[in-house]
Amino acid sequence: MTSTADHVSTIDQLRARDFPAQRTADGWVESGPGFHVADLRVSEDFWDADLTRVEEVLEEFEAELSVLAQVLTLRWGAPDVLDLTDSLERSAMGEPVPPPLDTLCGYVPELRVWRVDGRWVGLGVGQGDRELPFQLLVAIGEEGTI
Repeated sequence: MTSTADHVSTIDQLRARDFPAQRTADGWVESGPGFHVADLRVSEDFWDADLTRVEEVLEEFEAELSVLAQVLTLRWGAPDVLDLTDSLERSAMGEPVPPPLDTLCGYVPELRVWRVDGRWVGLGVGQGDRELPFQLLVAIGEEGTI
């Protein structure tokens, strides 16, 4: 298991990284023009898990998100909350949704977002489907893309 300090280090590394000209993925990071998205932690999958186990893991991930958000709030101030429901609805209707929200809206309901040095930093917990793993993730983008 990774620590909050490890997560902050990863976030700082991604904030300093240039955005590529085309979408790429290198293991734990997906990047593209104007964004990076990285899993900070991924749970086991839940194909045969009972609902109690799913709820326990979700609570763990939400607690980890809360601690990390508190650390970032001490650095950068209170975050905004970005509800991704609108992006999901637009995507479902075939309307354009900018990256990385086009991908994130399918499994992350909301992001806590800070605006720092011309970029935004978003944290969230998502799950693509009931039997898939939970993901604690960070998304970083150019200011003005959300």
